[in-house]
Amino acid sequence: MLYRRFEQLIDIFREAPTAAPPNTVTSFYVYYLRQVWPSFAALLVVGLIGALIEVSLFSYLSRIIDLAQGTPNPNFFREHALELTWMVVVALVLRPIFVALHDLLVHQTISPGMTSMINWQNHSYVLKQSLNFFQNDFAGRIAQRIVQTGNALRDSAVQSVDALWHVLIYSISALVLFAEADWRLMIPLLSWIFAFILALWYFVPRVKERSVISSDARSKLMGRIVDGYTNIATLKLFAHTNSEQQYAREAISEQTEKTQLAGRVITEMDTVITTLNGILIVTTTGLALWLWTQSLISVGAIALATGLAIRIVNMSGWIMWVVNGIFENIGMVQDGLQSIAQPVGITDRDAAPKLAVSRGEVKFQDLNFQYGKGKGVIHGLNLDIKAGEKIGLIGPSGAGKSTLVNLLLRLYDVQGGRILIDDQDISHVAQESLRSHIGMITQDTSLLHRSIRDNLLYGKPDATDAQLWEAMRKARADEFIPLLTDSEGRTGLDAHVGERGVKLSGGQRQRIAITRVLLKDAPILIMDEATSALDSEVEAAIQESLETLMQGKTVIAIAHRLSTIARMDRLIVLENGVIAESGTHAELLAHKGLYARLWAHQTGGFVGVD
Repeated sequence: MLYRRFEQLIDIFREAPTAAPPNTVTSFYVYYLRQVWPSFAALLVVGLIGALIEVSLFSYLSRIIDLAQGTPNPNFFREHALELTWMVVVALVLRPIFVALHDLLVHQTISPGMTSMINWQNHSYVLKQSLNFFQNDFAGRIAQRIVQTGNALRDSAVQSVDALWHVLIYSISALVLFAEADWRLMIPLLSWIFAFILALWYFVPRVKERSVISSDARSKLMGRIVDGYTNIATLKLFAHTNSEQQYAREAISEQTEKTQLAGRVITEMDTVITTLNGILIVTTTGLALWLWTQSLISVGAIALATGLAIRIVNMSGWIMWVVNGIFENIGMVQDGLQSIAQPVGITDRDAAPKLAVSRGEVKFQDLNFQYGKGKGVIHGLNLDIKAGEKIGLIGPSGAGKSTLVNLLLRLYDVQGGRILIDDQDISHVAQESLRSHIGMITQDTSLLHRSIRDNLLYGKPDATDAQLWEAMRKARADEFIPLLTDSEGRTGLDAHVGERGVKLSGGQRQRIAITRVLLKDAPILIMDEATSALDSEVEAAIQESLETLMQGKTVIAIAHRLSTIARMDRLIVLENGVIAESGTHAELLAHKGLYARLWAHQTGGFVGVD
């Protein structure tokens, strides 16, 4: 029960206080610490009391020595029973209690809870990023930054609290205890504190700077390794194991070099601090012995001064590593901000309404769009697609077919003009509701490394097994799914498909994609080379299912194999981002333009259409 109480102090799935996290390091820390302030406030109080208890043990040492010197042996325990009992209570009761409270707060509350909360909020925010965001970076590097940022922020915050009290309490208490014995004992400690602060002031910014560089190199290495693993089939097919090793080797060399550069600063700092520590021990002990020879302090004061000096020296080494760890973690957080705190490229308007689709009419009006700097594909395009109309998009590579589809899905925002669905501007409605009304089958179907069932339920999360099997039957996926098995013995709908669905053939992945869209049953259907991965026999077998799927829907189909879309109600031929031709298959052949040339090139005139 005690563990559970501490483990539930932080709600790891709480909503983020703002739509986006801050993009500066200090604000980023405050943003998350403010959400868990009660736990950190408790840690501060417990840390303060714990540090005071630690210092009190040294004062007890001095006191015991002085009491022993001034009391006859037989009377020692009788005369000082109350004071000695209190020392026992502090050492055997209070100290373990506050150490336990500190550990409960750190290991049961803050360490797992705060880290998971940060990871959850960062992951939720990054998921809202545009497609372009993910296409411009390694997936592995993005994931690495999200995970390492939560850990680094937690560690640096906890270490800062611990270091704060130990530094303040030990320094102030030591000065007070030294002053009580003889004010001159304060001189070596004050000099050491001044020199220690100067050393940290010089070295810490350099540690932080090089830690940022080292963290970026580490994220780059992770990105390259994950990229290779993700595309392992390509690596094997092209026999590029050696070149992939070289690619990773360059990143490993860079990461090693950056880490070694950071290590040089740490070694220099360690050497300087160790030298200062040696000076503190020698001067404090020597001064205490001299004061004792002058009968100015007691033997207990010598033990106190020497013991505290050694304790402070040991603590300074710990503080040095803590400070190094803090700023190394701050460097990781700063590196993570490069991915986490980027503004979302495509956002919904405040209180954006959901898209309401009653007919499924689509209009592209004066559309303009470019990728990057003048690298454009759509220029002043106008196209009206009636409700329930089935059109085919045709054109050479780079003509703008896939871009037009991506703009309809609002994976990118238009730079001119607008897109309407049932007279609603898609830029004014919620993105999730827009995409929920559009079903899409792509040429390159990527599946999640989960079960077949989980992948299919993306189409309809509340679908029953009966509905799943009916959709699989229509897509002819029921022929192979019952035969599937994975390395852990799971079969059928429970079998896992491997990363991106690599355990399945292209045709199997495509049929699962068709099943998923059948389940979604959206009023607008996009097919981008939907049957390209199917052999002729399977394509013919599911053609009837596709016809059923398209019934009553507005359909946009892209295909390089013109025979697969020749029966569409209307064909739109794109060239250089504009509509070059429009009409039925027969009309475009009679026109003898671009479509007729493409048709003749593909078929040689031997394929006819009824």
